[in-house]
Amino acid sequence: MEKRELICIGCPLGCPLTVTMENGEVLQVEGNTCKRGDVYARKEVTNPTRIVTSTVTVEGGSDVTVPVKTRSDIPKEKIFECVRALKGVTVKAPVHIGDVIVANAADTGVDIIATANVE
Repeated sequence: MEKRELICIGCPLGCPLTVTMENGEVLQVEGNTCKRGDVYARKEVTNPTRIVTSTVTVEGGSDVTVPVKTRSDIPKEKIFECVRALKGVTVKAPVHIGDVIVANAADTGVDIIATANVE
C-alpha cells in the first residue's frame, strides 16, 4: 500500500489530505472537509491536470500583451509543451475575451484563449 500526502487546492481551506492507494487505485481519501477535496485528491494522484496561463504579444493594440489561458485543464505532463507553443506567438489587435489564440495546444484538444480585451 502507498500513501500520498497532498494539500487540497479545491477551495481556500487548503486541507491536508492523505490518499491511500494500492496498485494505482485510490482506496481512501482522508483529511478533506468537503467533497471537492475527495474529487481533487483522486484526480491529482491518478490523472493530474492544470490550467496554463501566460501572455502573448499584441501588434497594433492599446496594450503590448494580452493574457491567455487554456480553455480547460490539460494533462500536467503537457504544460511545458503548451508553453513552448506560445513562444513567439503574436496576434493583431483587436483581441477579445474568448478569442482562440492557439488551437489544440500541444495536441491536447484544448485551445488557448484570450482572457482580456485589447483594442
